[in-house]
Amino acid sequence: TDMQAAVGLAQLDRLENFISTRRSNFSYLNGLMSELEEFFILPQPTPNSDPSWFGYVLTTRPDAPFKRDDLVKYLNEKKIGTRLLFGGNLLRQPYMKDRPHRVVGSLENADTVVERTFWIGIYPGLTYAHLDYTVDQIKAFVRR
Repeated sequence: TDMQAAVGLAQLDRLENFISTRRSNFSYLNGLMSELEEFFILPQPTPNSDPSWFGYVLTTRPDAPFKRDDLVKYLNEKKIGTRLLFGGNLLRQPYMKDRPHRVVGSLENADTVVERTFWIGIYPGLTYAHLDYTVDQIKAFVRR
């Protein structure tokens, strides 16, 4: 709509700051989360890329002593926003039942996304204090 276009244009002046803050928040979280790598697969940029991160994606390891859904519920109770990854293995969606399609490979990674992956925020309005609180809560959950 015209209104959405106007808002979008007004935001363009702030774009570089948004991008740099998201990158900074990502790097900060990655540093804090590094000591929890035994429990999580941490996000990494692909070689030769410089992403403007949408969020901080976490995937629980198969041998983690907890389930993603239990951690997400805990974080939500602590007022930490989470989101599940949209999509995942689309062949598991009811719409695909009895639809013609072909599959190449096991789709193991797509199943991993559906079962063990979620996002936490790195939006530019979050401060390092917010991110510290988030990681402190994740650590508290993992220690239980």
